[in-house]
Amino acid sequence: MTAAAVPLTVAVAGIEEPTSDVRTLRLVSATSAPLSPFAPGSNIEVQCGERRNAYSLIGDPRDTSQYAISVLRVADGSGGSRFLHDEVRRGDLLTISPPKSAFAPPAAARHHLLIAAGIGVTPFLSYARAFARTGASYELHYVHRARQDPHAGLLGLPGAAVRRYVGRESLAASLPELLDAAGVGTHLSVCGPPAMIDEVLDLARTRGWPEHRLHSERFVGVEAPAGEPFTARLARSGQTIAIPSGTSLLDAVRGAGVDLPYLCRQGVCGECKVRVLAGTPAHHDLHLTSAQKAAGDLVMACVSRCEGDELELDL
Repeated sequence: MTAAAVPLTVAVAGIEEPTSDVRTLRLVSATSAPLSPFAPGSNIEVQCGERRNAYSLIGDPRDTSQYAISVLRVADGSGGSRFLHDEVRRGDLLTISPPKSAFAPPAAARHHLLIAAGIGVTPFLSYARAFARTGASYELHYVHRARQDPHAGLLGLPGAAVRRYVGRESLAASLPELLDAAGVGTHLSVCGPPAMIDEVLDLARTRGWPEHRLHSERFVGVEAPAGEPFTARLARSGQTIAIPSGTSLLDAVRGAGVDLPYLCRQGVCGECKVRVLAGTPAHHDLHLTSAQKAAGDLVMACVSRCEGDELELDL
């Protein structure tokens, strides 16, 4: 959980397995307190044995009776998905974080162009349910493997504007036309495998899309480099902390007793973002835009380091 998060206990009220490698869990409060509504695109962090993994909430953001998550089994992953597939049964209790809004629909968008691949469709499920209620203009282009469409229920949503593709090549053939046909005020949001996200965003940039209308969420992050040792000077607490090679800035700062929130530890979510007051960050994250990295006034403490000997941080 993040440092400020108060964990919740939920019970597994239902389990569905729409395909061989996807499991959908329906979670209800284990106490008399109702669950909280959430913003579209939110996720929860689930205690999966020894690990904590974040999963998108796929239900109606206003439904306080239950949360639902859809989990892809990743055989060579860290073990969180295997735990939820192999160990969890109906009636079991799980510990989760409160919902966190990490990938909300851009408020300025007149039209939402959503592109998803595989399990990357999950954050857009709550988008679609919210859009059906508010009447927001959107279209979802969803690519999946043959006979592996665990979220076909999307097509039954009121006002659903969904186009499905079997195989990434079929989506790639349609991308130039989709991007060129987008009207004024359209924002592009993408979620799926890293290579697919990069392909879509790079093509959008080459076709003139401005950076502020491009949005993405990545489920796979980066591995923090060992890097050279450096010093972190904390302006507010007055501490000076040595960051050895192989130790992340996040771990060193938290080890010194500083309350710095975190979530993914892979440079994706932005939870451990810290303002840089002096020094030059060595960016390794996938969260900051190119412009933000060039400005040099922010750093992701979980994976990024220092170009020189010292960073002064707003901590």
